[in-house]
Amino acid sequence: MKTYTVKQLARLAGVSVRTLHHYDEIGLLRPAFTGENRYRYYGEEELLRLQQILIHRELDIPLAEIGALLDAPGFDRLESLKKQRERLEVQAKRYATMVQTIDRTIAHLSGNRTMKDEDLYSGLVSPEKQAAYEAWLVERYGADMQIHIETSRKSMSGADTMASMMAELKDIEEGLAEGLRRGLPPQATALDPMIERHRAWVAASWGRDCPPEAYAGLADIYEHEGFRARYEAIEPGFADYLITAMRAWARREA
Repeated sequence: MKTYTVKQLARLAGVSVRTLHHYDEIGLLRPAFTGENRYRYYGEEELLRLQQILIHRELDIPLAEIGALLDAPGFDRLESLKKQRERLEVQAKRYATMVQTIDRTIAHLSGNRTMKDEDLYSGLVSPEKQAAYEAWLVERYGADMQIHIETSRKSMSGADTMASMMAELKDIEEGLAEGLRRGLPPQATALDPMIERHRAWVAASWGRDCPPEAYAGLADIYEHEGFRARYEAIEPGFADYLITAMRAWARREA
């Protein structure tokens, strides 16, 4: 049986040694055995499990959930791979559409062709995800939410407006995530300037004011798994950090 040390497996899989050590510490990926030299050694079973871990991670599934999935009774690796392939094939088609949209936009901005405004967003947002999320909002908050959704769409319509607002949002979210990386508590008043920028961004996207009570209500919406997945991709732990920071600011301002 061919085996790999931590360094060899890290090089083979394109991950860091630290990542493999972390997976071992949390019980996600144990070595096949530890040699007399105290080196960790990994065999075929561990290599296949690591492949599953990395696939699930790329599909935005949290590590804790990955462990539960792989260790569940009756887990079928072959069946899992088939389902993952189907999911990735759907995503690949969507990404191909996104590439076409980008190419058309480049040609449009270069003056080589004209482009309809509605074609600017082809493939950029999964219709299924967007529809499911909006349905969840309306179901949870009532029919008035549909009006707010339509108002928000109008506020962010237009390519230049959308691009500018998303660039601003990225800067704000990175600023808040940096607070997490530095170890600032989410309740810290030092975060207030960035939180206030975030609240102002929300108000602009809504096309109406966002008082503290509404901002705290938005934090409840951010509990949705779609938002959580996006924020966790920015920085592990950022979803809870942002939600707590928003609620703390709203309490101070109420």
